[in-house]
Amino acid sequence: MSLTPSVAKPTRSVGRVSQKGQQTKQTIVEAALGLSTQVGLEGLSIGVLAEVAHMSKSGVFAHFGSREELQISVIHEYFNRFEHEIFYPALRTPSGLPRVQALFANWMKRVAVEIQSGCIFISGAVEFDDRPGPVRDALASSVQTWLNALHRAVVLAKQCGHLLPDADEQQMAFEIHGLILALHYEARFLKKPGSIERANRGFANILARYGAPAGTSASQSVQPNPQPQPANKD
Repeated sequence: MSLTPSVAKPTRSVGRVSQKGQQTKQTIVEAALGLSTQVGLEGLSIGVLAEVAHMSKSGVFAHFGSREELQISVIHEYFNRFEHEIFYPALRTPSGLPRVQALFANWMKRVAVEIQSGCIFISGAVEFDDRPGPVRDALASSVQTWLNALHRAVVLAKQCGHLLPDADEQQMAFEIHGLILALHYEARFLKKPGSIERANRGFANILARYGAPAGTSASQSVQPNPQPQPANKD
């Protein structure tokens, strides 16, 4: 059943207003994300963000009723970008060790940028490690979601026969994550030259210790090109 023009016009108008509101909110979130890489999540405030985004405080407050809501939105935006830059491109590679290698390579590309801009996952962990609440929960959920995806990729590599039969998947994923954390600390905080090269050599050492000898066949069958999906975040 079609709508009469008198009913349809307000519907379209409301739709345009809603779309404009979403665009404004996204603009604010992007400004907040850029600011948080400099001052941290704790440094975000409605007043400072309004100044950076060239908006009134009431305009920002209309989209985010509290600083906590703003911080959580920034975390979600950061995770979405992290996912699209690192995880999804890796899914285009074959499952197994090639996908693990792609995840690490994509991660390293992002780290090369974040050596200058900073990583919200790392700075946020320092700010909120001992502060229970929704912001800490959002941070922990995002990081755990990513680590779960990395672990699943390692598990698939073992199922494909690309790792030794007794390889500890959790330990391997832990060591890969540890390389990234050490790289951030040495390159960003201590500013040691050659940190990226050492991280790449560390990853090569991990593959050498856990990888199956060339030419070995998979001991378990897997479906072609399975997709390790991230777990749902709260």
